[in-house]
Amino acid sequence: MLNLIKKIKKKNKNIKYIKKYKKIHKIYIKYFGKKGYFNIIMKLFKNIPYDIKPKIGKKINKLKKKTIHLINKQKLYIKKKIKKKIKFIDISLPGNKNIIYGNLHPITITINWIEKFFNELGFKTIYNYEIENIYYNFDSLNISKNHPTRSKKDTFWINRKKLLITQTSCIQTKYMKNKKPPIKIISIGNVFRKDFDKTHTPMFHQIEIFLVDYNINFSNLLYIIKNFLNIFFDKKIKIKIITSYFPFTEPSAEIYIKNYKNNWIEIIGCGLIHPKILKNVNINYNIFSGLAFGIGIERLTMVKYKINNIKKLYKNNIEWLNQF
Repeated sequence: MLNLIKKIKKKNKNIKYIKKYKKIHKIYIKYFGKKGYFNIIMKLFKNIPYDIKPKIGKKINKLKKKTIHLINKQKLYIKKKIKKKIKFIDISLPGNKNIIYGNLHPITITINWIEKFFNELGFKTIYNYEIENIYYNFDSLNISKNHPTRSKKDTFWINRKKLLITQTSCIQTKYMKNKKPPIKIISIGNVFRKDFDKTHTPMFHQIEIFLVDYNINFSNLLYIIKNFLNIFFDKKIKIKIITSYFPFTEPSAEIYIKNYKNNWIEIIGCGLIHPKILKNVNINYNIFSGLAFGIGIERLTMVKYKINNIKKLYKNNIEWLNQF
């Protein structure tokens, strides 16, 4: 016990050199905590002879008071030092004029540009729900019961009746059900598919453009698409048209363009709205016809900005995003 008292006296000489508040607090715990020096001393104090207890007790109390005084004095000194370092901030003063603002994400830039382009052509913007029922996502779009997209391998099902939407086309029937032609709509939304590689992600952005009016034909469709691509890429774009199959359009086609590696890639799925779709929304397909096409925003963005991996769009790398 006497050795421990000597140890405390020796350590007390160094308290005044402590400059950090956390460290002085640790010293306090070391001395006065449950397993601290003074608790150990009091346990040992019980075992010393009765005749010398008063003398030793006085020494212990004196040392305890002195130690507390030294620690509190140093705590006060450290607090004053900290206060001097903290500068007064006048919140009424104007902010820093040299603040560097962030940039719009390339996907956002592409969406804004496409939306503006079609709005100027008279198309109205509507937004998709991300959760849809079977009828609007599949049945109303003429998608058969055994179509692969209905399987759990391709689609994110919430329950037997609801799912995360697989394409923005499902907005067509929902919107047209209570509308009469002429109809000119651009629909923007996130879609979800179980697909993940260099050019696919489970969630991606899609824009759907559809038009219903008198005498709409395939020439109208190609004219709009060609003009859109030429203006978007700011040059005359060579396209390849390949016949395809989509349950909701007839005839259907895929539009291919060349990427920065000079490879042909699919950029747009399109066609004339299937008569069954118009029938489902009570529009007379003998009088009216329509066109529709969907654009994958990520793929279009990757071609324009020469991005070789879709994952780069979602890494939140500020230095990389500042290019756009």
